[in-house]
Amino acid sequence: MGQSKNPRREKDNEAKAFAKHIKTSPQKLNLLARTIRGKSAGKALIDLEFSSRRVAEDVRKLLQSAVANAENNHGLDVDRLIVSEAYVGKSLMLKRFRARARGRGARIHKTVSNMTIVVKESEEA
Repeated sequence: MGQSKNPRREKDNEAKAFAKHIKTSPQKLNLLARTIRGKSAGKALIDLEFSSRRVAEDVRKLLQSAVANAENNHGLDVDRLIVSEAYVGKSLMLKRFRARARGRGARIHKTVSNMTIVVKESEEA
């Protein structure tokens, strides 16, 4: 008597992972998304492992989650996965202020981002 199961939004050879509230701006996170888009999952994990950016650790965990979803939930071959989509969106913005000279204040925006990674099983062996 419950709700019927929602249909999958991805294709049969795709799996995705979504992370909310990553503590960095979308512009900085999109630089990492651009570096892994279109690469094989193994190569992208290695690139994120040796990236000097602080947020690369969070993106690497998200990519590992997408690969695990593909393997465990959808039965896809891990060795043939490629990162088909990696996109970033805005989330919260914490508004703070810093005291400045002569009794004034300056706004500080602490931005937070969301990120989605979609991995796809390639056809070639």
